[in-house]
Amino acid sequence: MTPVTLVSVNTGVLERLTPASKSRTGIRKMPVGGAVLCDTVGLVGDAIGNHKHHGGPDQAVYLYSAEDYAWWSDTLGRPCAPGLFGENLTISHWWDAPRAGDRVQFGEVILELTAPRIPCSTLAAHMGDPRFVDRFAKAARPGAYARVLQAGALAAGVPGHVSPGDASWPSIVELFDMWLDATCDRARLIHALRAPVGIRLRERFLQRSAPR
Repeated sequence: MTPVTLVSVNTGVLERLTPASKSRTGIRKMPVGGAVLCDTVGLVGDAIGNHKHHGGPDQAVYLYSAEDYAWWSDTLGRPCAPGLFGENLTISHWWDAPRAGDRVQFGEVILELTAPRIPCSTLAAHMGDPRFVDRFAKAARPGAYARVLQAGALAAGVPGHVSPGDASWPSIVELFDMWLDATCDRARLIHALRAPVGIRLRERFLQRSAPR
């Protein structure tokens, strides 16, 4: 089992990114002191503005790594703190080729990776860069959504470990590339559907792999 540490637990409240914003979002996450309950639909007290594309049992928790933040800090030329990309859990690092189906346990909480995060206009607005969707896509550092297999409390500093899923299942980065690639091979899409991927990704891949 691969060790990993929970660096930060982050939650957000609904707010408008600018006074002119028509909708409210919970993308701005801030580290929480102490323990936070994580149930089957995410962190208790965390807000989600767009339930069509975020949240739900298959996207209950979003994870991002401190190593990727270090890369972004160098790339953007400014500090990037935990919660900046809207993740609930900032972890110390990714293991080799994290995949859909990999399980991560922190204390009693067990998470199963399901899908990459897909960049959107809200992320670009939050970052103050209209090109950030493209920059995020090209960086291929999407982080990962997870479903909660076992609920419990989470707190920063808690050590955890990874139990890998089936080695034949696609990695999170591969799934990210497949989502973005409109010409992705049908056989790859069908193979990906054998993995325990999230419902949003599953529906998109089913639609694109259907016989014409």
